[in-house]
Amino acid sequence: MTYHVTLIPGDGTGPELVEATRRVLEATGVSFDWDMQEAGADVMDKYGTPLPEAVLDSIRKNRVGLKGPITTPVGTGFRSVNVAIRKALDLYTNLRPAKYMQGVRSRYDDIDVVIVRENTEGLYAGIEHDVIPGEAAETIRIITRKCSERVVRFAFEYARDNNRRKVTAVHKANILKATDGLFLSVAREVAQDYPDVEFEDRIVDNMCMQLVQRPTEYDVLVTPNLYGDIVSDLCSGLVGGLGVAPGANIGDDIAVFEPVHGSAPKYAGQNKVNPTATILSGVLMLRYLGEREAADRARNAIAAVIAEGKSVTYDMKPTRDDPTVVGTKEMADAIIAAMNSA
Repeated sequence: MTYHVTLIPGDGTGPELVEATRRVLEATGVSFDWDMQEAGADVMDKYGTPLPEAVLDSIRKNRVGLKGPITTPVGTGFRSVNVAIRKALDLYTNLRPAKYMQGVRSRYDDIDVVIVRENTEGLYAGIEHDVIPGEAAETIRIITRKCSERVVRFAFEYARDNNRRKVTAVHKANILKATDGLFLSVAREVAQDYPDVEFEDRIVDNMCMQLVQRPTEYDVLVTPNLYGDIVSDLCSGLVGGLGVAPGANIGDDIAVFEPVHGSAPKYAGQNKVNPTATILSGVLMLRYLGEREAADRARNAIAAVIAEGKSVTYDMKPTRDDPTVVGTKEMADAIIAAMNSA
């Protein structure tokens, strides 16, 4: 079977990361027909927008996309392309696993947490305006039963399908009694449909503290949009940083996979940056497509290369000026070789 997948290289270091990922995915033996699409800061002059409609049309047609990082300006310029894609395609679940791999420098060596983040509403819906320009601004935060229920149900279904033991709802319902109160009450209702999966809830600030103190007590976390963005970065930090953090945006019968980190434009074209997060996002895509055996082989190869510590990029060496560092392409080569020799 050949999978038709929209491939979006992105900007900055995105194209070289996506190329490394494409090569690793093809080396698994799974057949892909890539539909290459342009998006990001680099296409603004050409299309007048960082997200041409053709990109969305391609994803709608193929139902699966793989995307490199795209630059989001701070304070000015266009809004996030990532957020725009999620909203346009109703990709209501952001899935971000945080799992330790031997050889990655981190504070812990036994973490395996999955963050399930609501992806379409809350503060990131972007309903905001100036009240007094330069003096006061206002944002409206909306939480709905529909969006809360479907993301919580996704978390429980994910837990059940992947033999996870517990789902924890993360909220601030003690203060935000209407909005987070609705999210929490819906989570409690949905939990009753899954008696085989343990359920609990945590206030978000306490959740952050507990993740630092005793992260192994947690399994699947389900959160409103903003909290998920923050908590998932925290969990990424626990296992070595955003360079090893994959991500998936999933809706009903449609999904886009992308690394969590930014585009690092200052390193563009230097064959320098770590491809792990993008390749792991491709591994998530393989699992989504039902290619679990190929996904396991790819992830095992990534883990083997990192554990050996020989053919890895500068950020994964004991010191960043280590003379044995390799580039993005060479690390992908090593992962492919590890798969072929397994």
